[in-house]
Amino acid sequence: MTGLSSRRPAVAGFAIFTLLMVTAFSGLGIWQLQRRIEKHALIARLNERLAAAPETLPVSAQWPSLTPARDEFRRVSFAATYAPLPDAMVYSAGSAVRDDISGPGTWAFLPVQLAGGSIVVVNAGFVQNTMQDRQQQDRAVRRLITGDPVELIGYIRFPESAGALTPPESLEKRLWFTRDHLAMARALGWGEGARAVAPFYIDLESPMPESGIPKPGPLSVRLKDDHMQYAITWFTLALAVVIAFGVWWRGKRG
Repeated sequence: MTGLSSRRPAVAGFAIFTLLMVTAFSGLGIWQLQRRIEKHALIARLNERLAAAPETLPVSAQWPSLTPARDEFRRVSFAATYAPLPDAMVYSAGSAVRDDISGPGTWAFLPVQLAGGSIVVVNAGFVQNTMQDRQQQDRAVRRLITGDPVELIGYIRFPESAGALTPPESLEKRLWFTRDHLAMARALGWGEGARAVAPFYIDLESPMPESGIPKPGPLSVRLKDDHMQYAITWFTLALAVVIAFGVWWRGKRG
């Protein structure tokens, strides 16, 4: 009788622990399934934006109301003139949104001026620039600065934040490692003379320069989607805890 009484607290304690673990693992599995639904909805929205006909670039009065959730990857068209100001390089080891880009190089970030005087920063395209050579970048972008307005088509993007391990920018080379066009504008004087700089930048789709450099192009969404795999892992762990409790309990009964 005493042995039976002593086993009851142990069984109850292990049962409560098992219930808590199953609840936690199952909750994480359900959360991953919900994340999967949200991710698929996001991919569908982004693909819809990328495939849409270009809209007119929002006027400067609307810029403060634009947000990444609502406006990232919106396809726009506008006329602007490449400003005779220094460009910036952004190092890249490839692209998560360009199927035609691979290997190390740099993105050419340049300011363009709208008819009203405001500045919009554009990523004019990829330059195969393994050594982050400033002269190579200069040669690539010099032909773009003609003083004539150009019809541009591209996608609204928002600046990135540097991570803890991101190298600092090199002002000597005008080289950045994050797509933070606002930091570039402050460092390179793109907003001087009371010129307003848009809070977003434009990834150019077209036009393609005659030389093909820098190389703009269409974007495609390839978001990582491992949520089903993670959900299965959490549900498997929940089942494993139940099985472990069952084996332990049968051993206790025997």
